[in-house]
Amino acid sequence: MKLFNPKSYRREHADARSREIVERTIAFFETRGLAQIKADDQAMVWYEDFLAFIKDEQIFATLLTPAEYGEGDAVRWDMWRLSEFNEVLAFYGLCYWYAWQVTILGLGPIWMGDNEALKRRTAQLLRDGGVFAFGLSEKDHGADLYSSTMTLHPQGDGTYLARGSKYYIGNGNCAALVSTFGKISDSGEYVFFVVATDHPAYECVKKIDTSGVRQAYVAEFALHDYPITTADMLSRGELAWNSSLNTVNIGKFELGCAAVGIATHAFYEALNHAAGRTLYGGLVTDFPHVRKLFTEAYARLTAMKLFAWRAADYLRNAADDDRRYLLYNPIVKMKVTGQGEQVVGMLHDVIAAKGFEQDTYFEMAIRDIGMLPKLEGTEHVNMALIIKFVRNYFFAPLDYPDLPRRNEAGDDNYLFRQFTGGLGKVRFPDYRRPYAGIELPNVLIFRAQLELFRRLLQDAPPDAQQSANIDYMLAAGELFTLIAYAQLILENSRIYALDDNLLEQIFTFLVKDFSAFALHMLLDHKNSPAQEELFRQMIKQPLLDDARFERVWGEQVLALRDCYPS
Repeated sequence: MKLFNPKSYRREHADARSREIVERTIAFFETRGLAQIKADDQAMVWYEDFLAFIKDEQIFATLLTPAEYGEGDAVRWDMWRLSEFNEVLAFYGLCYWYAWQVTILGLGPIWMGDNEALKRRTAQLLRDGGVFAFGLSEKDHGADLYSSTMTLHPQGDGTYLARGSKYYIGNGNCAALVSTFGKISDSGEYVFFVVATDHPAYECVKKIDTSGVRQAYVAEFALHDYPITTADMLSRGELAWNSSLNTVNIGKFELGCAAVGIATHAFYEALNHAAGRTLYGGLVTDFPHVRKLFTEAYARLTAMKLFAWRAADYLRNAADDDRRYLLYNPIVKMKVTGQGEQVVGMLHDVIAAKGFEQDTYFEMAIRDIGMLPKLEGTEHVNMALIIKFVRNYFFAPLDYPDLPRRNEAGDDNYLFRQFTGGLGKVRFPDYRRPYAGIELPNVLIFRAQLELFRRLLQDAPPDAQQSANIDYMLAAGELFTLIAYAQLILENSRIYALDDNLLEQIFTFLVKDFSAFALHMLLDHKNSPAQEELFRQMIKQPLLDDARFERVWGEQVLALRDCYPS
């Protein structure tokens, strides 16, 4: 799987319109150039030109409208092509991606609701160039839905008055509609409804300035007896509750793909700088530690993309009898975004002070990349979801047919009617299946590590006290997360015919990471003697093959020098 490169863009698309959207988006940003992008970032300029471009090219209308409400053959909600558009926008600036991502969040409760007239109105607003917003979080309660203070007050004639405020709401200054979560005041029933930002009862209280995504408008807004009728209601009760959770499910996925885009651009800029700089009589890239940092960063970046794009296949395959995406989705949110931080950090270790210079993309990347793991739920929330799947993943296999790459044209409308709960009932095929026929040394070492983890679960599982200790369970969950991460990397390595040298380089760091997590379990937590022995056995050294390393460095990493000029 190749990194995105605007100068040599190649990707298989199911239709010409999808390719055209990406090519025109690339042309828009390349014409503006990095200097103008950075100038706008420094000045916190609201991106009217970008929103005008989105409207003129009908991009959000094409990509974010389910087929049954759209106009034209290419209109659909297609998670495979959405994964790429996340990457493309973030490659140029996370602020542009943010306008897109919060629009996705704002659309979620609408497409999941049961108000058909409002869905058709929304489709028209998208064609008119509108962006959307998701009014869920509150200043004093964050995303704690139980504590939401936004309320609808019945007026006795079937109408309501909305009172309350929401905090940290993207596009809150200009959204055509804000999907707003609250409760009915007299019954406590959950409800989703829409409000318009140009209504006199809607107050945009302030812009919340942040260190990253400077151009974006992150708002606090308040509703002052905003009149709500049935025409504005999206959902009530269980449907409203499920819409909030399932919208975040979809929104989580976008963050990992954005991390891939940021890390890719940062990689090109760092490599160009280091490979063109002479230090102590030689190029910076002649230093062994620099080669090591670049090669591992490249391997981690490739792994991020392999996992995220494979997770998109599972999202597209989602059905009532195949909910495996519910494991992989929070891993995209937590692990891929965290890996993005690590990749940018490794690159920053190479270019050092250069990364702080205000005319570089890198300066923007180091500000923005750390935001992604912190959006749509903290790491411990995602890990708490992930560990619910452990038992069935290892001990209750269910035979599924092999899942091909899902890049065909199609509307992923199941995502708008997915149900919540029942995570402990989600089943997986035999966890050993992806390893069949692979005899690469570091893949085999990693497989030995995961078998030891399964043995620990079987023979020395967490006792009642450990299970009740969230810190212990979250730490152990890192090991399971890495196992699921490796699974999808292996699956996609076959689909994209990944070079064995690069796959081994990926598993070099996976073995190291697994060993580090096992060591953490030993050093920071109380374990039984049997558990301690198994954690010790999990600590393994990867096979370091100098010839393989040099092939990846010379043929795949250094070869990218100046392929995308910074």
